[in-house]
Amino acid sequence: MAGFLAHASRTYALGYFGLVIVISLLEWAFPRRRAGETLPLRWMGNFGILILNTFIVRLLFPLVGAAWAVFCRDRGWGLINQAVLPAWVAVTLTILVLDLQTYAQHCLLHHVSALWRVHRAHHTDQAFDFTTGVRFHPGEAVLSTAAGLVLIALLGAPPLGVLLFEFLTASIAFVEHANLRVPSSLERALRLVFVTPDMHCVHHSRAHHEGNSNLGSLFSWWDRLFGTYRAAPDSGHDRIEFGVAGFTDRKHLALQWMLLAPWLGPRGTLETSTTASQAIAKPPGTR
Repeated sequence: MAGFLAHASRTYALGYFGLVIVISLLEWAFPRRRAGETLPLRWMGNFGILILNTFIVRLLFPLVGAAWAVFCRDRGWGLINQAVLPAWVAVTLTILVLDLQTYAQHCLLHHVSALWRVHRAHHTDQAFDFTTGVRFHPGEAVLSTAAGLVLIALLGAPPLGVLLFEFLTASIAFVEHANLRVPSSLERALRLVFVTPDMHCVHHSRAHHEGNSNLGSLFSWWDRLFGTYRAAPDSGHDRIEFGVAGFTDRKHLALQWMLLAPWLGPRGTLETSTTASQAIAKPPGTR
């Protein structure tokens, strides 16, 4: 177990940070939109919350991802560990089921008011680039990690399948949020299977009906299958406005205001306990 995890961790880390470098260079060379003057503040806040989330998750969960899958496999937990399946079938099934769970979880984050308030930190980014893909409130990071660990145990997901899924989702999170101009013919072909930047940017639109669309993480077909697919923003890609209405002040790009996001009212200010409880009782009506 230790040997597998050590090798897997090094491989994952090299791939992860290599991808950060590649995507940032591609954004510089082929931008979809001009980077605004808030870029340094946005990057500082987005990477800051990534570091905080990593620390909190590691503190709360001694085993995550592939390490947890190894732990479950060694104890024979889960459906796959009780079945006789070819390795490639088990790995493929793991990736598909985990991605479907991510889609379903994303739907809940947008349609359950209390969960939306936690997820809202991801959407209050006022621009759209690869760093938006790591901008998540610690509360969401903990909930997502816990839900994933439960499913891995129930499924009996093979460690290789979990590792591949984690790397694929981390990669696509950077790519789908990238401020990157992809040739239209290539983009149309890619989105038949995967979520692309032009597809996912619609989800970050300030318009309510657009923000509740394109909820897929890795594969684009879940949105088509469940009726949440939208091909393009109504205003066009060059005029799309990102973020959440009421959260357009510069302060919401800073780390401390991301952390306060669940307790902020519709105008982006701190609420009293009464107004907060009233707001939580309402449907989100936004992304």
